[in-house]
Amino acid sequence: MKLIFKLLVAVAVNAAALFAAAYLVKDLKLNVTVESIVFLAVILTLLNLLLKPVLKLILGPFIVLTLGLGLILVNMVILYILDIISPNLTIGGIVPLIYSSLIIGIVNFAFHFATKD
Repeated sequence: MKLIFKLLVAVAVNAAALFAAAYLVKDLKLNVTVESIVFLAVILTLLNLLLKPVLKLILGPFIVLTLGLGLILVNMVILYILDIISPNLTIGGIVPLIYSSLIIGIVNFAFHFATKD
């Protein structure tokens, strides 16, 4: 039960992070319907749960060499995959991808820091 609640909260936090990134980054276009944001948040949560640990393992030496800044690259890859998967999200270049991955990464970091057991 606790796991399901934590997943639902993670989906809500990812939805808020996507909405914040779409609001703050000019070239990040988001279809602003409830269904599309929930769909994007669920997909982003699944990518964070399944793909992020694999990318961290593969890019581990790069993350260590850059003193953790390589995690921005991991977030960028996940957000780019989300852009490819979903027609509800459009990222208009590399700079908006960097800014939006920073925003989403900071929101996710704050969420995980606050819900640490």
